[in-house]
Amino acid sequence: MHVEDALLGKWIAAVKKPQSSREEEIYLTLSKKTDTEYHISITGNLHELRPYRILISDSLNGTAFMSLVDNRQFFNININSRVYIAELKLKDDKLTLLPLAESFTAKMIRNTADLRKSVEVHYKTRVLPLLDDDFCLHNMTKLN
Repeated sequence: MHVEDALLGKWIAAVKKPQSSREEEIYLTLSKKTDTEYHISITGNLHELRPYRILISDSLNGTAFMSLVDNRQFFNININSRVYIAELKLKDDKLTLLPLAESFTAKMIRNTADLRKSVEVHYKTRVLPLLDDDFCLHNMTKLN
């Protein structure tokens, strides 16, 4: 799928800190890399990510491309040679990213067709998808 201009720019989300009532700002920046691929950058107070060994500096940088599975939009995000699948929702000028939990399927994924089928089956067989709640970014608003 082609890059959507409506997604490009800097987005902000207020994220509740684990084991605290404080909210912190997380910024998501999307820019065009190619006609079908995005540069993606996530910045903010990301210290909670250090134990996951995906944080090298004060931001996470990678690439993403859009997929459509069963009329749902997904970002396939590549950060530090790891791939994350996140449902993308844009409604009322608010952007939400909902990453699937790594264990959303017990199958060994060997190719893109297997991945597409696993995501499709997962959404059809569950009341709610199995998400990685710690990394969800809800109702982000676009900064000018």
